[in-house]
Amino acid sequence: MGADEAEAVALRALAWLAGEEDLLRVFLGASGASPADLAARAGEPEFLVAVLDFLLLDDAWITAFCDAEGLSYETPAAARRALPGGAELHWT
Repeated sequence: MGADEAEAVALRALAWLAGEEDLLRVFLGASGASPADLAARAGEPEFLVAVLDFLLLDDAWITAFCDAEGLSYETPAAARRALPGGAELHWT
């Protein structure tokens, strides 16, 4: 997946998250972002990686997002890896 496609997936994830009121509150609390940050930081790869990281914390969230957007369940993780600064960390 290229960077442009990854950004498009991450922006779709952000838009989906913004429409999920209860989950959005959890994201804002966990990330320290404000509602204004959602639009202001949408073009920042680091913020988009944070959105994908958040969704990837729970299989139910990824499943709901992918089902709503017609994406494969592997797409968000692939998008995360393709974004600048999104490469997976290996601790071993």
